Amino acid sequence: MIKQIFTWWNRQTFGTFLYTLFFGKFVGKDNSGNKYYQNNKGKRWVIYNGEINASKIESDWYQWIHYQIDTNPSKIKVSKHSWQRPHSDNKTGTEKAYRPNKITNKKKDFKKYESWKP
Repeated sequence: MIKQIFTWWNRQTFGTFLYTLFFGKFVGKDNSGNKYYQNNKGKRWVIYNGEINASKIESDWYQWIHYQIDTNPSKIKVSKHSWQRPHSDNKTGTEKAYRPNKITNKKKDFKKYESWKP
C-alpha cells in the first residue's frame, strides 16, 4: 500500500485507486491481467498488471481504449488465425530484444557502421 501511494510506476497511484473506486465501472480483463475501466461520461483507462508498459495492451483492447470501437472486446469473440502469435509486450532494451546475427557475433573487430570506400 505504501508503494502505491508514493510511486506511479507500480500499477496505479493512490489517486487512481480512489478515482477507480468511486467512479470506475469494471469493463473487462485481458489475457495479461490488465483491468479496464470506464466512467459514466465515457472516460476509459487501464490498470496494468505489474509494470506500467503501454505495449502490454492487446490489439482488441487498444482499439477500445482509444475509442476506435465501442463494443467491449471481452464480449466479442474474435477468431484468431493459426499463424497469429499470442500478444507479447515490447522487449526493446531487455535481454530478450531482437538482435540481428551481425550484432550477436562476438567479433573483436565489429563496428556499428561500415565506412564508405570510393
